[in-house]
Amino acid sequence: MPSVTAQARGGCSLCANEARECTDTVAPVRHYSWRDAKKAGARPCVIALALLVLALALASGSALAQLSQKPMQIIVPFAPGASADGAARIVANDLGPRLGRQVVVEHRAGAGGALGLQMLAKSPPDGDTLGVGATGALLLNPNLPSNSGPDLLRELAPVAKLIEVALVLVANPSTGPKSIPDMIERSKTTPGGLTYGSTGTNSSQHLSIELLKRVTGANLVHVPYRGSAPAVIDVIGGQIPLASVDLTSAYPHIQAGRLRALGLIDGKRFAVAPEIATIAESVPGFGRASGFIGLFAPAGTPAPIIKKLSHEVATILATPGAQAAARTLTAAIAYEDDATFARFLAGESVKWKEALASLDLGQ
Repeated sequence: MPSVTAQARGGCSLCANEARECTDTVAPVRHYSWRDAKKAGARPCVIALALLVLALALASGSALAQLSQKPMQIIVPFAPGASADGAARIVANDLGPRLGRQVVVEHRAGAGGALGLQMLAKSPPDGDTLGVGATGALLLNPNLPSNSGPDLLRELAPVAKLIEVALVLVANPSTGPKSIPDMIERSKTTPGGLTYGSTGTNSSQHLSIELLKRVTGANLVHVPYRGSAPAVIDVIGGQIPLASVDLTSAYPHIQAGRLRALGLIDGKRFAVAPEIATIAESVPGFGRASGFIGLFAPAGTPAPIIKKLSHEVATILATPGAQAAARTLTAAIAYEDDATFARFLAGESVKWKEALASLDLGQ
């Protein structure tokens, strides 16, 4: 065994012996108690050192699962007021008290939800910075034939799936088309086509309509926004005739008559708003799965921290308060733990890669 050299002053730091070179050999700790070690002639400094090493080894696993007490940040990569913002706040409002620390929601909108997640990916993998993500930046961008950006699924660690939210194509009730067939017809007869807003370039709201264009031949021109809420405002104000947005932002205005729902992008009607038809009912064969919002951490975050956060989120989403909050978002709680969510993302990535393989965004 290597020697342990005591400090020059004050004697050995682990026993009261005077300053000297301690050359005792440590017996295998797991086979000896303190009393056994003393009988074997080991000095107190060596016994204390061995027990300290053993204690640190036993504590290391549980220590990894302990989050710091610094304020926690949840990045929302879209503008305030939509489903991503709402889902983040459902988690943040209860996670802070449960962990005994402050949780702050930060908005970093841009690039169809990719900008904020890229910031998350560059954060220290210590559990202090989380973020919510949606289909576009996670499943669509990486699978576009022209994509040269980062694959965020590789740079982030899934923590939990939070909610499912429908996507809907809406129109101005006074100046916009009355139905999907009317929209297709008008787009073909209007010089320059019809413009439509979305939550940003390469978001699921954007690319779903690009797929609809390919199927129907509609002449629709994309106008990117920094989230659903700004696009909804411009449709209501008449600046654009159409928008592909999440149902959270649009539903109150649909109910009030300020927007007309042309159809859900989803493959089936959404249980929270069953009166809204799907686009597939007018365009057979068209339809994508419901959108989702999930919680993520930077890749490399220790597994015990991921598991702890996922468990806390499961408890939060099961509360009546969270269920009620989801309903106000026109969304459905859809919790999946980190492992199940990771499998879901992998499967959806394959499906979207096939769907986007022939999509030419230059057209």
